[in-house]
Amino acid sequence: MTSLRGLIAVVLVFLAAAVIALPEHVGAGVEYIPIPAVSTSKNDGNDIGMIVPILSTDPDGELKYIVAPMVVHNSIVGTRGSLNLFRYDPGGREIRFIGSYTERIERRLSFSYTDPAFSHGRYSLSFGASYFKNATPRFFGLGQATSESDQTNYTGREARMNWRFGIHANEVTQIAVGQRFRQVSLQRGATDLPFTGEQFPAIDGVQGETLILGHRATFYYDTRNNLVSPTDGMAVTAYAELNQNIRNSDHPVYSRYEIDVKKLFPSESKRAILVVRVNLQATIGTQVPFFEQSSLGGQNNLRGFGVDRFIDKHLVSFSIEERIHLVRAKIAGTSADFEIAPFLDTGQVFNDYRDVTFTNYRMTPGIGFRGIVRPNVVGRVDYGYSREGGAIFAGLDFPY
Repeated sequence: MTSLRGLIAVVLVFLAAAVIALPEHVGAGVEYIPIPAVSTSKNDGNDIGMIVPILSTDPDGELKYIVAPMVVHNSIVGTRGSLNLFRYDPGGREIRFIGSYTERIERRLSFSYTDPAFSHGRYSLSFGASYFKNATPRFFGLGQATSESDQTNYTGREARMNWRFGIHANEVTQIAVGQRFRQVSLQRGATDLPFTGEQFPAIDGVQGETLILGHRATFYYDTRNNLVSPTDGMAVTAYAELNQNIRNSDHPVYSRYEIDVKKLFPSESKRAILVVRVNLQATIGTQVPFFEQSSLGGQNNLRGFGVDRFIDKHLVSFSIEERIHLVRAKIAGTSADFEIAPFLDTGQVFNDYRDVTFTNYRMTPGIGFRGIVRPNVVGRVDYGYSREGGAIFAGLDFPY
């Protein structure tokens, strides 16, 4: 797998240099916006540093590029230097490159390309690859009843590659096929917590190297008025995936299924938008690595808990939030909207559908703050509260 990671690194560097670097003729406007980078996360510790986004717009004022070098000091893994490059083209086409190097353990190199209107809108195409080492993941065991006192830590060393090709049946419906490769091995983490490999040696995926080859078919139904920053509409995603654990001598095959429904209910002025999400997941098979099963906790569901707080084969979750417009301002010659978003997340994981009961649901109320440069960029900070305290998450998209 060393050769695979090396190949991924070389491909990412050349692709980034070829298609993301700012061309000389980009000229309507370039703005530098130094921003303090201060954050705290339940699993990832505290960050303090500086990010300097460089925003480039075209002659019509549309955002074309973001180049964002960043230097931060993290309380767990030390000083990190990062370079983030984003390119936005008409039709929703987007290219991203992210590279970072951290004083202790952590590394990241990733590239992704997405074109929802490939070949004059007849198809969609996306592909990507990444290599990273994350030194702060937690594992508490499997199931909804795991205790916070069972918390362990590990470094997840991963290499990933994926592609997806879709055909538009009509303006709102798409059928897609794709594959993914995922190589994972666990090493000691960066915290003083017990090592997952020693505390849970019998859990699938903990020992040795795991290599997953997945084949997926996906159905999309999407009436939203924008893929990144919608204000109205509905989106339904359903997929079935067949996976092979190639490194396992028995070559076990397991399947995964998911249906995800999101609906936006805007007010007449669209200054307030109620958003509802329902998500169901199921994993069928044996010897499924724990990191391939369904999980709750993190920036996209049950936001009052840390990432992957609850893990098991199946999942049901429900989220609701009210996105309320506060103010519009000019940044780098581009209009930016700012929102506040109170929310409530709930859900549970389980091994068998007979185990589902209302008493096992976890609930996390919270509040989010969003900055939006329409139609391509969303920045957010969410705080969720849980019985284990609370969690803060930052990201470059909506949670759903």
